[in-house]
Amino acid sequence: MSDPRSVRDQRITIRMTRQDLDVIDQAAHILGKSRSDFVVEAAYQEAHRILLDRTVFTLDDEAFARFEALLDAPPEPSDRLRKLLTSPTPWD
Repeated sequence: MSDPRSVRDQRITIRMTRQDLDVIDQAAHILGKSRSDFVVEAAYQEAHRILLDRTVFTLDDEAFARFEALLDAPPEPSDRLRKLLTSPTPWD
C-alpha cells in the first residue's frame, strides 16, 4: 500500500517576488531537489512544527506538579461558570 502523501493530486498557486523564488531555487538546487519538492517539504515541516508547538509542551517536575494541582482542583463557583455549564452546546 502506498503512502497517501506520495500521490500529489492537489495544486496550490502562490505569488512571490523574483528574489524569493531565486532563493528557493538556490536552496532546492543545493539539496538536489525540485522546487516543488523543496517547497512542499519546507511548508509541511513548518506546519508540523507549528501544530506541535500548540499541542505538545514540556514542564520540569516542579512546574508539572503545579499544573497537575491546578487540573485536580475543582474550579471556584462563579456566575460565569454556572452560565457556561447551563448553556446549550452548539451540537444540541
